[in-house]
Amino acid sequence: MSENSEFTFGAATGVGSMPGGDAREAARTVTGSFEDFPFLAELPARGPGADMIGRTAGMLVDLYARVEPSGWRLGDRPGRDTRRARSWLGEDLDALEEFTQEYQGLLKVQAVGPWTLAAALELRSGEAALSDPGACRDLAGSLAEGLRLHLDEVRRRVPGARLVLQLDEPSLTPVLRGQVRTASGYRTHRAVDRQIVEATLRDVIGVHADGPVVVHSCAPDVPFALLRRAGAASVSFDLSLLTERDDEAIGEAVEGGTRLFAGVVPSTDGPLSDPAGSVMGVRTLWRRLGLNPGLLAEAVTVTPTCGLAGASPDYARKALAHCVRAARSLADNPE
Repeated sequence: MSENSEFTFGAATGVGSMPGGDAREAARTVTGSFEDFPFLAELPARGPGADMIGRTAGMLVDLYARVEPSGWRLGDRPGRDTRRARSWLGEDLDALEEFTQEYQGLLKVQAVGPWTLAAALELRSGEAALSDPGACRDLAGSLAEGLRLHLDEVRRRVPGARLVLQLDEPSLTPVLRGQVRTASGYRTHRAVDRQIVEATLRDVIGVHADGPVVVHSCAPDVPFALLRRAGAASVSFDLSLLTERDDEAIGEAVEGGTRLFAGVVPSTDGPLSDPAGSVMGVRTLWRRLGLNPGLLAEAVTVTPTCGLAGASPDYARKALAHCVRAARSLADNPE
C-alpha cells in the first residue's frame, strides 16, 4: 500500500479484546492507556455476538449467521443473534465516541479476516464455508462491503481519527496447509491455493484504501511474505512464537517498509518484567537480522501477545500501560 508509506504509526496499542462486559469502562481504559493509538475494544465475555466471529458476522451485508450448538451457521435472514451482535457493536461505538470527543489521531478497529471467517462459519450442511469456493467468494464480498460501512460509521462518530483496520486471521496458516478440520473431525479441508488466499485478502484489504491495514495472528508460522504481497501495511504477531525460520521473511518485510506489531506483553495474568526486559526479544531479533537499531522505533509497535479477554481487569490495565512503557524503552535505548 504505497499510499500509506508516509503513515506514522503509534508506538504501542492493544490487540482488540478486553475483559468484562462494560463497554464504557473498556473505552475509558483503552483511551486512557493509549493517548495516541487507542482501539475499539471487543468484549467477548458478554456472550455469542460479542465473540470475534459473531461480531464480524454481524457486520456482513446480505449474509446472516445464527448460533447453533456447533457454532455460527449462515442463514437466510437476520435473527436474534445478528441483532444482538449489532446492538453490542453499537454500544461499543457509543462508548468509544463518548471518550474520543475532539480526538485527533490514530484509531484502530478490528474485524475477522475472510479466511478465518470462512473456516469458522458453517454452511447449512454443517461444513465450514471453507469447503465451498463460491461460498468463500460470497463471504469475502459481503465482508468487504460490511467493513466499508463499518469504517464509514466510525469516521462519522470520531471525525478526527485516522483509521487503521486490523484483520484478525488466526486460521490463515491452517487454511493454507489444509489443517482445518471437517465437521466430523476425522478429516481436514483441502488446502486453499495460495494465490486465491492472497487475491481474496488483497480485495478485502483494498476496502480501506485511505489508510493502512494490519493483519493479526497470534498463531505460529505467520505467512509474512504473502501478507505483504496482499497489501498489508503491518503484521501483528506473538513474538514468542517466532523461530529463526521466520528471519528472512521478517527481514524482507522490515526492509520493504512493513511495520511489525510485536506482541511482547503476556495477555493473561502473571508477573510483568521491567519494560526493557519485555522488548529484549525485539532487540535480539534486530541484531540477528543485522538491521539498523535506529529503525526500531520506526518499524515496531508494541502490543500484548494477543487479546486480553482472558485477563483480569486489573491486569489488563497494567498490561496496556506496560506496552506504552516498553515502547518508550525501545525508542530511548534501541541498542
